[in-house]
Amino acid sequence: MDAQHLYVAQVVGSYWLVSISMVYLNKVLMTSAPPLFITWCQCVTTVVVCFACGKVGEKGEAAPRFFRQFPSPEVSPRLLRATLPLSLTFLSMITLNNLCLTKVHVSFYNVARSLTIVFNVVLSWFVLGQRSTGKTMGCLGIVVMGFVVGTQGEPQFSLSGTLYGVSSSLFVSLNSIQTKKTLPLLQDSHWRVTLYNNVNASLLFFPLVVAWEGGELLRMFVEGEMNGAFMVMVMTSGVMGFLIGIVTVLQIKATSPLTHNISGTAKAAFQAALAHWLWGNPATFKGVVGILAVLGGSLAYTKVRMEEGRLPVTQKDSEKGAPKK
Repeated sequence: MDAQHLYVAQVVGSYWLVSISMVYLNKVLMTSAPPLFITWCQCVTTVVVCFACGKVGEKGEAAPRFFRQFPSPEVSPRLLRATLPLSLTFLSMITLNNLCLTKVHVSFYNVARSLTIVFNVVLSWFVLGQRSTGKTMGCLGIVVMGFVVGTQGEPQFSLSGTLYGVSSSLFVSLNSIQTKKTLPLLQDSHWRVTLYNNVNASLLFFPLVVAWEGGELLRMFVEGEMNGAFMVMVMTSGVMGFLIGIVTVLQIKATSPLTHNISGTAKAAFQAALAHWLWGNPATFKGVVGILAVLGGSLAYTKVRMEEGRLPVTQKDSEKGAPKK
């Protein structure tokens, strides 16, 4: 294996490791502690990491090249207000996503959150006036079929968890639209979006955590459940949320947007299969068919959209669209 192929393998492996570990760690945390508190800690951790990276990057040419991509660790009150609509969408997206994890099996997680591309097309039609082709609609039909079959095949189906997943998918699509509108305010920097989103989310989450989960947190503290090991796990999940944006960009740079989606699809299939073994999630015929249909339809959708020229294929555009929480 030559150096280039070894680098690609390392990048793809890193993407798989960070992504799967983040989902599994979040599942453990969300089912053992108040979910809003965990989400707030993750946002605070991301802010701290962004500030630290930005501080190192301020050294300019003296700083390692990796850190130069991060914005100066400054937060403008005016921009915090300007980005508030985006931050509210972002806050809803990550909250609903984490609540989904508290209710559904990891093996069913990808099915519960599979309707993102459906909402993308619907919102693009109604908000942006972009109509879709028959091929695109066919791919969406496969995804919807997979969602329906997957829910029917889930032996311990959770209606609330599924609704959280569907709602999270809607807000993922809304977040994408809001991000496009907000990027010009932040010098077209996704890392500035990450910083401002998480600063706003940290401020907005805090009173909600105190009001809704303060009593439970106090009990955990008094009974010694909120110990050093627990907080290390929480902070680690926050760092992984930050790292997923980095490894996503690296994977697209090292391969291509289509290969990135193929890798993501394969990763999701492996993640679901591993969950059946690791978590003891029961597998059914309909459940497996649902997962395969969702992943296959999503992959076909990506390929069709790229063929239609509606997905960014240049390195510059790939970097703009890649970071995700």
